[in-house]
Amino acid sequence: MNLVLLGPPGAGKGTQAKSIATEYNIPHISTGDIFRKNIAEETPLGKKAKEYIDQGLLVPDQLTIDIVKDRLSEDDCKKGFLLDGFPRTVFQAEALDKMLQEDGKKIDVALLIEVPREDILKRMTGRRVCVSCGASYHVSFNPTKVEGICDVCGKEVIQRKDDKEDTVKERLNVYDKQTQPLISYYKECDKLSEVDGTQAIDKVFEDIKSLLGETN
Repeated sequence: MNLVLLGPPGAGKGTQAKSIATEYNIPHISTGDIFRKNIAEETPLGKKAKEYIDQGLLVPDQLTIDIVKDRLSEDDCKKGFLLDGFPRTVFQAEALDKMLQEDGKKIDVALLIEVPREDILKRMTGRRVCVSCGASYHVSFNPTKVEGICDVCGKEVIQRKDDKEDTVKERLNVYDKQTQPLISYYKECDKLSEVDGTQAIDKVFEDIKSLLGETN
């Protein structure tokens, strides 16, 4: 089973991806992880990617495509894979389809975890993290016993820059601009399946399994 995972930042993709990968015995392939691995191993592709990342630039489409293609050629992808963070654009989706077609493969399902913008804002802007031990909290769903103080080590709990409202809104704007055309692309290809990401984590996963079918 070859899957693409879609959804806005804060939709819970990472949590569901781990469960899907375990349930269906396929690798969870995150573009961020691929970049870090190639950079750490100083592969030719990793060195090229590092040049852009070090300058704070986006890695070009073609280089991203080449790195994903290299990863999908590994043995653990023979029975399927779950792509997370790629494709991000219609251009990348078309390139992915082409590279898979060359190997007689295809994307089976593009799985969209749908969460309304207002819910994402509440989820992400409410997150807090301990400056010392890294324990995670949420002002609404999992608050500290004493406001601003970590339950585990007693140090300060802060809101990360990535979770500030302006930053979250900008990330969502970028997502909307890049990914909405991608959702339309997979819908037109009759590959898109949607689940309600506002539900409890276990319920979201049950819905995903209902869509994907029983474990092979």
